[in-house]
Amino acid sequence: MKIHAWRPLSLLIGLIAVSATVVSAAETEKFFDRHGNLVVQEKVEKYKRRADEGQTFAVPPPPFSEDIFPCSDCHADMEPNPERREMVDMHDDIILDHAEGQRWCLDCHNLEDRDTLRLVSGEVIPFTESYRLCGQCHGDKLRDWKVGIHGKRTGYWNGEKEYLLCAHCHNPHSPSFKALKPMPAPVRPENLTRQGDPLAPHGNGH
Repeated sequence: MKIHAWRPLSLLIGLIAVSATVVSAAETEKFFDRHGNLVVQEKVEKYKRRADEGQTFAVPPPPFSEDIFPCSDCHADMEPNPERREMVDMHDDIILDHAEGQRWCLDCHNLEDRDTLRLVSGEVIPFTESYRLCGQCHGDKLRDWKVGIHGKRTGYWNGEKEYLLCAHCHNPHSPSFKALKPMPAPVRPENLTRQGDPLAPHGNGH
């Protein structure tokens, strides 16, 4: 009677494959990378860098309102409410003027952990990486920001650099710059005294 050595081996391979499938269902996650490709990978720890994320950027602390962060100081004992609604007890001073017809708080803020933000892929990121959140819609601005064209970057041209976050210049809830009242025109030199003060207007009787 012939014994085919490959049969036990193929059975073993099959069992390993089934086991891997069961494990992977619980320990993998899916997301789309920046090129639109579906990526399936092992779940990563919070904030651990993914291969598709590229470099990180040194930034100063985010410009939180006074005494507002960490958000968990209040939200830790609150039952998360995903319903889109008008804020009445808290945050009622925030006026959303940022694609408000398509967006709401929880499109950016993480429902399960208010001290973090959430990308459209479901990935959780810290506020210090909020530029990645903004870049989901404003990709051209993110591209320019990375190379120092948009926003403010300080440091060395061939060394360490620090970048201001989008929120250092733009209000995330209403990012358009508000109109500024223009300053008066400068006084012409011939109309200045030696001390640099404007000359008194003529016809005042003196």
